[in-house]
Amino acid sequence: MALPKVGSIGEYIREQRQQAKISLRQLAAAAGVSNPYLSQIERGLRKPSAEILNQIAKGLRISSQALYVQAGLIEDREPPSDVLTAIQADTHLTERQRQVLIDIYESFRKERHAEDEQTSQNARPRRGSQTDDEPLPEEYLAALEPYAATSGNDVTQETKEG
Repeated sequence: MALPKVGSIGEYIREQRQQAKISLRQLAAAAGVSNPYLSQIERGLRKPSAEILNQIAKGLRISSQALYVQAGLIEDREPPSDVLTAIQADTHLTERQRQVLIDIYESFRKERHAEDEQTSQNARPRRGSQTDDEPLPEEYLAALEPYAATSGNDVTQETKEG
């Protein structure tokens, strides 16, 4: 997800807080940090830990990943999504509605990614093995015919042709 370029994590947090129309005190209470500490973070006087960033993200109801990327704790490697761009550009949605849609979309993507990884781990062919869409060469099929006949499995013409 592409993030807007701002000078510091503090500026980014302030911008997100203002867009969400939350006061400094409200965010501090929601995040479980003191008002002065949050104010110092926003002014760039303090650099928050990952744990504090997570609490602030929960208070802002935004993705922790967005804050981690902005703080430089992780890299944003995914190209921007057209879906995310469309959600963020829709002027008919409130900031809260945008964030809910983005969170739902991201949860679907994470779920699909986990399924894809699980499938690829289970279906990874062993080195040198044939996959379903690669027919065996004719000489291999011919060499296997005697074994197929003794095991009770007939090698059909369809199998020989691929």
